[in-house]
Amino acid sequence: MKGELRIVLVGNPNTGKSTLFNRLTGLHQKVGNFAGVTVDKKTGYCKLPDGRVAEIVDLPGTYSLYPKSKDEVIVFEVLADRNNTAHPDIVVIVADASNLKRNLLLYTQVADLKIPVVIALNMIDLSRKAGTEINIDELALRLGVQIVPICARQGENIDQLKEAIAYTSSVPLQTDTIEVEALAPSLITKIKEELQVDLPYTALQLAHQHENVRFLTSAQSERIEELEQEFSFHSQKAQAAETIARYNFINDVLFDTVKFRPGAAKEETFSNKIDKILTHRVWGFTIFFAILLLIFQSIFAWSEYPMTLIEDLFIWLTSTAHEVLPAGVLTDLFVDGILAGLSGVLVFIPQIAILFAFISILEDTGYMARVTFMMDKIMRKVGLNGKSVVPLIGGFACAVPSIMSTRNIESWKDRIITIMVTPLVSCSARLPIYTILISLVVPDGEVAGILNLQALALMGMYLLSIVSAVIVAWVMKFLIHSGERGYFIMELPVYRMPRWSNVVYTMYEKVKAFVFEAGKVIVAISIILWVLASYGPPAKREALTAKYQSEQLRSRHTPEELESMEAAEKLETSYAGVIGKAIEPAIRPLGFDWKIGIALITSFAAREVFVGTMATIYSVSDDAQMESVRDKMRRAKKPDTGEPVFTFAVAFSLMIFYAFAMQCMSTLAIVYRETKSWKWPSIQLAYMTALAYIASFIVYNILK
Repeated sequence: MKGELRIVLVGNPNTGKSTLFNRLTGLHQKVGNFAGVTVDKKTGYCKLPDGRVAEIVDLPGTYSLYPKSKDEVIVFEVLADRNNTAHPDIVVIVADASNLKRNLLLYTQVADLKIPVVIALNMIDLSRKAGTEINIDELALRLGVQIVPICARQGENIDQLKEAIAYTSSVPLQTDTIEVEALAPSLITKIKEELQVDLPYTALQLAHQHENVRFLTSAQSERIEELEQEFSFHSQKAQAAETIARYNFINDVLFDTVKFRPGAAKEETFSNKIDKILTHRVWGFTIFFAILLLIFQSIFAWSEYPMTLIEDLFIWLTSTAHEVLPAGVLTDLFVDGILAGLSGVLVFIPQIAILFAFISILEDTGYMARVTFMMDKIMRKVGLNGKSVVPLIGGFACAVPSIMSTRNIESWKDRIITIMVTPLVSCSARLPIYTILISLVVPDGEVAGILNLQALALMGMYLLSIVSAVIVAWVMKFLIHSGERGYFIMELPVYRMPRWSNVVYTMYEKVKAFVFEAGKVIVAISIILWVLASYGPPAKREALTAKYQSEQLRSRHTPEELESMEAAEKLETSYAGVIGKAIEPAIRPLGFDWKIGIALITSFAAREVFVGTMATIYSVSDDAQMESVRDKMRRAKKPDTGEPVFTFAVAFSLMIFYAFAMQCMSTLAIVYRETKSWKWPSIQLAYMTALAYIASFIVYNILK
């Protein structure tokens, strides 16, 4: 699909820009990167009332055109460089109607770049509840642009916004905001002449940003530097003077167009009252831990019934496949390889859905922003930037997008440390491992008649991940040296009811991503693993066949016992068994046998592959086909002692190993892409593997 018109959305963070983007584009959207940089580029398409198709580009949120991060540099580059592939025909400024004064600062800067502008005055419902009366027509007249009051969350006036976009003039008609030339007249004139720049404000911005923007050549940047010295240009003083001039313009406009009803700001006051409790240094963390416990208790309590249904479905599919399909290699591959591998993943759909439902609710209500605010205090004590909290909290879902989100951290040191510790936070891929192992060794009992023991164990694993990330960050602040200082600025949105349609959509998207992304990997690995587990060196296989055809062995065991013993030995002498036996001496001190060793290797592709590997391994080695993977793991015995394989000590040793180990190729790949070096992913792989081994060794030897 190709757009006849290109629209970019520009706005401050937390103004509902992404919500509006979703409203305009629906399902017609994709995520890529801006050309030449690893910054997310969200694009989509929207049909306008005049029949044209518009391409919608969602730019990173920013408070002004003076960038504080790599993401924010993109905004100026897209708007100022007419050769940029994302340069717009129209800019839609998404402004928060309840905080109009601050939002209009960015508008005045964009307006002076002389691109046609439409203002989408979002959160108009909050503005009304706060007692703010905005004269939309007068404000539009004073600014010289179309202004459409909208509520993106509710879809209010979206059609009117589309009409405004469709019939906006291709010629910029907005009123001049400030006298730009007065800020640095000689310098602006010279830059316009020598670099052939049309607009005074573009010339002024180039004076400020020439070292960062990519559409200037090195020679042009050096020339601007010479001109700055020639005319004694001081960037910070010029920015301050510009900001004062812009706020004078804004104050003058708002004085005539915005009125406040006295004593009407009830919703924000209500939010502030709640925040006194939810962000309290004691009660805030107490409530947060209580919410975590509720989440983990729900993961076990609410998921048990649908998980049992899924397990029963796969048992029925396995039984039916054996009855209907002809015996042979392909049937064994399908049943013991593909079906068994998929059952180990799809059974966890209910738990993944519940986890992301809670995360979506916490984000939508505004509570997650409060968690970020509270954690900022801890982050600063360990030498991290407050913005590090966002990737760390996001790590509960997945480390890959969380590491990408570190781009808005200005300090190089803080960014590197955040990247290095984010994979320690327990992601959703670890959830299947934790829950299946906890269900094997932790009784489904309660403490004080309320707290579920399994939920407490699961919460303990997640809290351990947060604590370990903080401790490692504290150590790294002494090992990585930099003179930069970071800072943290964020707004706390008012509390709102979650959008249940958004919660359901988030659950659907996350479950779909889990099933299809993990499913593809698991099917591929299950096929490879089945082949490795079903075949072995010919000489060993011939000797094994001869052994079980001997009359001496047949006389001492029943046919059922012989079948079970032969299946177990076939697996041990298979190619998978050879690999597992080779690494067993290294992992035996952790309580792991060679079968677990195979799972450790295969799950490097993705952590959740562990469960699929266990399902495939035990399906190949076990003649009792009609059981779930949980039952097979619970029934697994050590051949030499007859003791259960997954004891309390082994299960917790294994969980600790996965809590700390870098068992994810995607994460290593994204760390390389973000740091542009193999140095950091190599260090990350080494320290996390060492930490996992040592911690697992200690836990096993204490608990056994």
